Amino acid sequence: MVDFKEVKIPEGDLITVTNGKLQVGDHPIIGFLRGDGIGLDITPVMQATVDKAVAKAFGGRRSIAWCPLYFGLEGLHHYGTVFPDEGIAAIKHLKVAIKGPFTTPIGEETHVCLYCAHQQYHSGRCDNCGRDDGVSPRYRSINVGLRQSMDLYACVRPVRYFEGVPAPNKYADKVNFIIFRENTEDVYAGHDFQKGSEVALAIIDLIREKTGREIRSDSGIGVKPISVFGTKRLVRKALQWAVDQGLSSVTLVHKGNIMKFTEGSFAKWGYEVAREEFGARIVTEKQLWEELDGQLPAGKILVRDRIADSIFQQIQTRPDEYSVLALPNLNGDYLSDAAIALVGGLGLGPGANIGDEIAVFEATHGTAPKYTGQDKVNPGSIILSAAMMLEHLGWNEAAELIIQGMSAAIRDGKVTYDLARLMHREGRTDVEELSCSGFGEAVAARM
Repeated sequence: MVDFKEVKIPEGDLITVTNGKLQVGDHPIIGFLRGDGIGLDITPVMQATVDKAVAKAFGGRRSIAWCPLYFGLEGLHHYGTVFPDEGIAAIKHLKVAIKGPFTTPIGEETHVCLYCAHQQYHSGRCDNCGRDDGVSPRYRSINVGLRQSMDLYACVRPVRYFEGVPAPNKYADKVNFIIFRENTEDVYAGHDFQKGSEVALAIIDLIREKTGREIRSDSGIGVKPISVFGTKRLVRKALQWAVDQGLSSVTLVHKGNIMKFTEGSFAKWGYEVAREEFGARIVTEKQLWEELDGQLPAGKILVRDRIADSIFQQIQTRPDEYSVLALPNLNGDYLSDAAIALVGGLGLGPGANIGDEIAVFEATHGTAPKYTGQDKVNPGSIILSAAMMLEHLGWNEAAELIIQGMSAAIRDGKVTYDLARLMHREGRTDVEELSCSGFGEAVAARM
């Protein structure tokens, strides 16, 4: 066992990977990152809900050994930094982890308080909440850091409707698809050069010299790389998910009608990996209509592509036509949040960042520090992310119990304040507003 300074590995089964497949014992050790703000509330509720689902599904034969890992405020207290090297080493060692939300600075200030998210220009005591042990030097993003440091190249976001959730779209009950967003390229690996800077002007001159095209000299310039390697491994993972889950289609989303050699190549390279590695399992849309008279053979996966602006219309008007969508980074960012809005918002939006061997599941919302410690907020996002984690482990029975329990709790009107408020607005009179932990208990009682 690896010797760590602050991380204490509990007794249990260390997850390993053999030939690309997880090897999971009956008592796997799973890392958990509590998160900042309301992570204090929702993460323990998630753990309790998962423990009950696993115990019920497997009659006590299986259990999770939870291993605390320290990032954000906890990282600052344990290591003096929000993003400790030991934490990354521990996740790599354990292979699977789940995390609450973390504070992400957004202004120009030099320091941020991890208790209340206030930003200021000095260290020491927070000018807002008065705490003197939670102010960190500015950093970019813990979430992005996790993805980049462990090459978690697939951001995976299932989107589904739960009966009873007030949703703005009349076709919300038909929404049930999963988004695979590339996590390391496009704007995430992009370079942005200020108007009038030496590099921006040099690029403008180079384009004029090589192509004859004119760009205004007062333009900022951005570069967004999309590679064969990055595209194919993302699409490969999306296709494999469709195979493993018995889903009917994978749709490549891009803006290749304009950006032909980045976005357009994403679609081109996606089709290549589909034909080369999944040829016996897939049918392209062209084949479907030219060779099969529009009838998809049983057991086959339809591979097609859609222009990015078009897909935003189609998930609103005919969402049931889509099973898996694979996108470059920026398009995937937009579509993920737009899609979850169709079914009621981020409170019930699960997510994961997955690489070849390592997976980190996550709450997809913010830290909401004003609610910290009040046992008030909706833990649905992190609970559903835990259900994804159980599926990743191959423990589908426990994952299904969580989905069943949450579906029934929402249908019965046993919900936290955010959903209760919307349900009351819709005219429901049978709603019971529960605490964060109370909602977890309602879910468990309905498994």
